[in-house]
Amino acid sequence: MSKNISKDALAEAIVKKTAVSKRVAADALNAIIDEVTLTLSKGGQVTITGFGTFRVSKRAARTGRNPKTGEALKIPAMKVPKFKAGKGLKDAVK
Repeated sequence: MSKNISKDALAEAIVKKTAVSKRVAADALNAIIDEVTLTLSKGGQVTITGFGTFRVSKRAARTGRNPKTGEALKIPAMKVPKFKAGKGLKDAVK
């Protein structure tokens, strides 16, 4: 059974586990997301021990196809965010 969790649900889980207000939990979650985003946008990486590492990876330019017309398209090189799960997360998922 799969369960999707939203940002609001994450904040609510923080409230239940820490007994802080929902506003404080939401602010803390937003601060974490903002800091990860800012660090990645500057080309850095974020490691949360036992959870994983967020980093930026370069994707080479390539040729793709328009699914409707089959026409070849040039897809430019770009930077993309990547996540590598840490040992703690991998073990928990097994």
